Amino acid sequence: MTMNDSVFGELEYNYGWAKCMPVTFVGNVTEIDLMIDGEEDGVFDEGQYVAYQSLIKNWEEVQISLLHSILDYYKQRRCELGYDIGVQENYPLIETNDQILEMISLDGIVVPYADITEGREVGITFNCTWDIENGVGVRLLNEKVMEVGYQDIIF
Repeated sequence: MTMNDSVFGELEYNYGWAKCMPVTFVGNVTEIDLMIDGEEDGVFDEGQYVAYQSLIKNWEEVQISLLHSILDYYKQRRCELGYDIGVQENYPLIETNDQILEMISLDGIVVPYADITEGREVGITFNCTWDIENGVGVRLLNEKVMEVGYQDIIF
């Protein structure tokens, strides 16, 4: 089933609403999946619209905080796994946003039901070179990074 939403655009339903769309991330346009929690009736919470629109409005600033947070997460995981002491090909020493940017690619934006938390919650998913199976997920609340972990923290 498909529908055309005034804010999200043309969506397809498959146990949730989704579409592929181009997004510019740090100067590069990439195709991502936009996923919106919702029932088959296609009625979304007002908070979902507000969260998505606010993310898009503040996207330039959000991108920088995403990179910083993912870099911090990477450094923490690298230490937890002991790769700060021993060499591991999948976890090289990374110090800058430009270096982490070479290891990640934007995969998706998830807009959950609005009544789960107070505020504007959105999830951002990334593929990464160091953990191909789990990727990286970033939970945003009011366009601020709240949590970084595996992609499954978003769902």
